[in-house]
Amino acid sequence: MADTLPTAPRRRDNPRAGPTSPGPPVPRRPGWIRPVLLPVGVAVAIGAIFIGVYLSAFHAPAARDLPVAVVGTSAEAATAAGRLPDHLPDTFDVRALPDRGAARAAVEHGDVFAAYVPDGGKAELLLAGAHGPSVNALLTDVFGTVAEASGEQLTLVDAVPASDEDTRGLVVFYTTFGLVLAGYLFGIMTFQLGPGLTVRGRLGSLVTFGAVGGLAVAALVSAFGALPAPFLGIAGLVMLVATAVGASTMLLVRSSGVLGSSVAAVLFMTLGNATSGGSLPAEFLPGGLEPLSAVLPVGVGVRAVNGLAYFHGDGVISGVAVLTAWTAVAAGGLLLLERSRRNHTPG
Repeated sequence: MADTLPTAPRRRDNPRAGPTSPGPPVPRRPGWIRPVLLPVGVAVAIGAIFIGVYLSAFHAPAARDLPVAVVGTSAEAATAAGRLPDHLPDTFDVRALPDRGAARAAVEHGDVFAAYVPDGGKAELLLAGAHGPSVNALLTDVFGTVAEASGEQLTLVDAVPASDEDTRGLVVFYTTFGLVLAGYLFGIMTFQLGPGLTVRGRLGSLVTFGAVGGLAVAALVSAFGALPAPFLGIAGLVMLVATAVGASTMLLVRSSGVLGSSVAAVLFMTLGNATSGGSLPAEFLPGGLEPLSAVLPVGVGVRAVNGLAYFHGDGVISGVAVLTAWTAVAAGGLLLLERSRRNHTPG
């Protein structure tokens, strides 16, 4: 029996559709578009967002509804408010307090930024040096005008002085922000350096990073004597900030890759930094940015550390709650994402 050559399968044309013919070739995108243009677009977008946010926040910062107090009746507080400069109509939220003791307590607990205490031809302005020189310069100028209009001699009293080692009022911000940057980098590097690590291993690494980082920052702050706050309190708050940012960055990177790391950069490094209250309190931010100070980890952490150091724990409880929620939601999302991907992996 003679050998036969294999024949190609015969094509079955659809009799109704008629004979088929190959269509025009589909043009392919040049291979350089994604690796060249995408990084350019992402980097320029992040830079533009950074500049836009900072110009919006700090090109001409002005306080809105900054809480201050006047000792006296509501009518006397209204009279003092009426003597504020006309070009600052919405700058202050003026409250009446019954006596000097209540006014000093309000300043010491961070309820108001200053308290004006008139006393028959003399007046005191109770301030908190821990709020920083920019804020207190504004308060001194404004209430100096009020005292002059009232024919009173003004005396300044620093009820909550900043640490002698913090002459510019920036130690709280740097204490908090250092591990925000580190947490962002950790969230990226955990996938770059440990691609095969289990999600539980990653979360264990996250907790270790937060604990070691918090203790390291607290040790540095104590070595400089820069904050009058308990060592373990600083370590705990900084740890929560670090784990909140680290866990959230991990979730964004795992779910969206490069786009996720870019979102994390904008969220924590740009918006978080600008709304932190480290340079100026949140009351100096534009209306669209001010609410972020009470939500994003940086602003929440700055207020909590500042409250722990100077203002009888103002913002500590709410800060712990918000930072824990960030960590818990991000860690839970990461676990659910890994479980979902395992369930959809064939074999």
